[in-house]
Amino acid sequence: MNGIINVLKPPGMSSFQVVSHLRRLLKTRRIGHAGTLDPGAAGVLLICVGKACKLISFLTEYDKTYIAELTLGISTTTQDADGDTVSMDPEVVISPNQLGTAFSTFFGRIEQIPPMASAVKVNGTPLYKLQRKGITIEPQARKVTIKELHINKVWTHGQSLTFGSRVLFFVRCSKGTYIRTLCHDIGRAIGTHAYMSFLVRTEVGPFSSVSAYTLEEIEVMTQEARFDFVQPMQAAFPEYPRVRVAPFVEKRILNGNAVTPDDLVDVPQALTVGDRVLLMSIDGNLLAIGEIKYKGQLVCHPIRVLREGN
Repeated sequence: MNGIINVLKPPGMSSFQVVSHLRRLLKTRRIGHAGTLDPGAAGVLLICVGKACKLISFLTEYDKTYIAELTLGISTTTQDADGDTVSMDPEVVISPNQLGTAFSTFFGRIEQIPPMASAVKVNGTPLYKLQRKGITIEPQARKVTIKELHINKVWTHGQSLTFGSRVLFFVRCSKGTYIRTLCHDIGRAIGTHAYMSFLVRTEVGPFSSVSAYTLEEIEVMTQEARFDFVQPMQAAFPEYPRVRVAPFVEKRILNGNAVTPDDLVDVPQALTVGDRVLLMSIDGNLLAIGEIKYKGQLVCHPIRVLREGN
């Protein structure tokens, strides 16, 4: 079995627990997830099975979209609802305009300091493991990009936001963005505390929560020997042109060697240096992800070999 499963992760399970559950259910050892989703969060978690595990580094590069809820006046040890309360500001009173102004400062390229309760590694050790040992360090700030950010709904007390007021917002961001840190930092920008009280990931690149499968659905389908929930590897790259190659060069591609334009028998569009393509066999199997390069002449060089069905 080779392919990608778009799982609708429930809150309360870690990404590793989802992988372990599916490993037992599908009776496969080669399986992994592309991008951690915190235990308290729900939504799209991409699971790669078989040779699709070679795609994990590509899938983690995709933008992600979230619906999140921020609660004002409280900070926690983990910056989300799973942590212990650190500080409270029961006297906080801000206007909707102040809130909107604070949100606007986080659009675009920003810096974040990852929380200690995270999988970010320092000298090879995840921060959360250091925290469990009672070791606290100041992680280096990282640059991330907030590409869309807007408020969907605000629960106020009267005309103002006060202690415990909640803000529901939408965000589309680059890889490596911590939404709980975004909530924490927005609170600081307002002059108070804030933590992330709810999170659902709605999209990872071309994969959406609308087409995701719950673990219960996957279990029922597996028992019925239906595996429609496993999408082909090329589903991860809907924008890449699909280029069919001559049968006599398949072995060259599978060995990681470049081929020339004369070896491509079905090219749907003009290609230039830097373009990435899906190299397909005549019968439609995905052989590799290729990139157009210039080495004295135009060539198509495999950058990740992915033979399906063998």
